[in-house]
Amino acid sequence: MTGNLKIAFLMDPFEKLDLKGDTTFALALEAQERKHEISFFTPDDLFLKSGQIFANICKIELSSDNETLDYEYYDKIIQPLKHYDVIMMRQDPPFDMSYITATHILEKLSDSVLIVNNPHEVRNAPEKIFVTNFSHLMPKTLISRDPKIIKSFRDEYNDIIIKPLYGNGGQGVFHVLPNDENFNSILEMFFAQNKQPLMIQEYLSDVRNGDKRVILVNGEVVGAINRIPRKGESRSNMHVGGKPEKTTLTKRDKFICNEISQPLKDKELYFVGIDIIGDFITEINVTSPTGIREIRSYETIAIEEIFWDFIEKKLNI
Repeated sequence: MTGNLKIAFLMDPFEKLDLKGDTTFALALEAQERKHEISFFTPDDLFLKSGQIFANICKIELSSDNETLDYEYYDKIIQPLKHYDVIMMRQDPPFDMSYITATHILEKLSDSVLIVNNPHEVRNAPEKIFVTNFSHLMPKTLISRDPKIIKSFRDEYNDIIIKPLYGNGGQGVFHVLPNDENFNSILEMFFAQNKQPLMIQEYLSDVRNGDKRVILVNGEVVGAINRIPRKGESRSNMHVGGKPEKTTLTKRDKFICNEISQPLKDKELYFVGIDIIGDFITEINVTSPTGIREIRSYETIAIEEIFWDFIEKKLNI
């Protein structure tokens, strides 16, 4: 393949994003600067008709001038997605039936269209479940909906974290102390909301020193940032006030990355973000990993450039 690429981003509307910190915007802007054609569609714009995959899609033009970021939509037009070279699946969770349906539809596209990340593997790799493939690298973890089993886990480890199995951005994460009288109420609240199991983990006090977000492109580490929880908060996600700071990878961090590298490559999970607290990996994010803006603010590394260099090389342009 030679020439410029036609790239379509499956994502949430730009008006819902914090453009200054948004990884998808950075990826799309870099593609535009390379003279690739970039377009945008939402999950609701995606459809299957008579065995063919279409989207009600529109071209976009992005701008970045003196820290002012902006975007412009052009008219939507129904297009067969087989005419695109790359589909960037950057739809934010929740990882629900709408998300799963999108992966099923995109999976039907011909191999001539590169989808990042591979929709079949994304569907089989929700971040809080996929990471359990590497349980030897994780803190003590339970996935269950049974209150008695959850209580038994709490009795064993005392200080625990409870989080929704398919949540993101630190939403709905609770640090439950050994004598917390809200324990039963927290479970009741979760169980009333949906029928999904919960993830319960042994609390890692090392989170006070930060939660590292490490970005891997084709299984190789390309950058990292540490996120420090604000005072009085156990969550370090930047969505809930975590403070980013420059970091380096420890010997243990590198070991963790090496352990997961080949499985990521094998599954065609080309753009991945992992979370490491102390000596343990807690999540592997393959849906819409973030953090490249924050990494660039502390390093000279431009992960968006590394990513498109990889894609262009893969597609022989």
